[in-house]
Amino acid sequence: MTDINELIRGAAEVIQVEELEKRLAEDRPLRIKVGFDPTAPDLHLGHTVILNAMRRFQDAGHEVIFLIGDFTGMIGDPTGKNVTRKPLTEDDVRANAQTYREQVFKILDREKTEVRFNSEWFSEMGAADMIRLASQHTVARMLERDDFEKRYQAGQAIAIHEFLYPLVQGHDSVALKADIEMGGTDQKFNLLVGRQLQHQAGQAPQIIITWPLLEGTDGVQKMSKSLDNYIAIDESPDDMFGKLMSISDELMWRYFELLSFRPIEDIEALQQAVADGGNPRDAKFALAMEIVDRFHGEGAGEKARDTFIARFRQGQMPEEIDEHELDGPIGLPAALTACGLTASNSEAFRMLKQGAVKIDGDKVDDRDRELEAGFEGVLQVGKRRFARVRVRA
Repeated sequence: MTDINELIRGAAEVIQVEELEKRLAEDRPLRIKVGFDPTAPDLHLGHTVILNAMRRFQDAGHEVIFLIGDFTGMIGDPTGKNVTRKPLTEDDVRANAQTYREQVFKILDREKTEVRFNSEWFSEMGAADMIRLASQHTVARMLERDDFEKRYQAGQAIAIHEFLYPLVQGHDSVALKADIEMGGTDQKFNLLVGRQLQHQAGQAPQIIITWPLLEGTDGVQKMSKSLDNYIAIDESPDDMFGKLMSISDELMWRYFELLSFRPIEDIEALQQAVADGGNPRDAKFALAMEIVDRFHGEGAGEKARDTFIARFRQGQMPEEIDEHELDGPIGLPAALTACGLTASNSEAFRMLKQGAVKIDGDKVDDRDRELEAGFEGVLQVGKRRFARVRVRA
């Protein structure tokens, strides 16, 4: 029997953990279902938190089902942003789904992964079938979902089709006879609906495992392409490495917990080394090299590290850089002055005009540039003035 602690490493919550232990003890392959709506063409590291968990179950001999929600994607799951999300077209879904299939096997074992589309069963359902499915839940229960309740209380629109989404996702579990369904913490309500529908269908309700939503490179909001704080799994090795090196030292340990395949003991040893006075940069190098190797092949991480070091040596970036926390948002000229890189905003304007200002090694000349809350990076003026800056909300 596989160590349950390793299987659920980093999980936010396990509903029916005793039942999970019982089913694992049965020494049979469990059916692990995870659904992905193809809402965007690229997967990012935030998606891989749950993909990593799927791989651990897969390596332990269980049946992993990568369910592409081509039907649910056209419904549009509420985003939790208090607005109705625009459903995707059939062409959007088809194109994004194909990209997903190409990318997920950078983590999952292609030969051991069951790829399914929920249009397989929903395309065969008629209007009467959908009405019967809708009759298995109440409006009162739907309004228990946090974002629905907030929108209802605020008098904001909730479209009827949005109520269908949790039911459709839940029915997927019935169709697939899932033993376990995994999802992000924001999916808990939908996963619970699946348990209810399985019970009504005479099946053993699925065990639910939720996973944290990985913060993006800003360290504040969840990783998202729309927020431009993401690291795509198909980015170049150098870009991926550079973005990982840009995260804060504190966030680095969160990434180790949720993204690294290293044994927990190894991560704890790295933390202790830093606590004893070691340079956190070395631990971040280890993290970035591991992840780049995973998506670009063994040795790619070391090459990206060498390129990263050479780039900053060329810019004569010192080993030790003063760190500053600023209230934001803040204009770039004001930030340069607040950090002591320029004597005044007027000097900052001149330096920007002369092309003498860089952010993380990239030249900037926009005097109206603002550093938003959550920004973290290295500001540089000329060849010798540097400051590592974090902008508070």
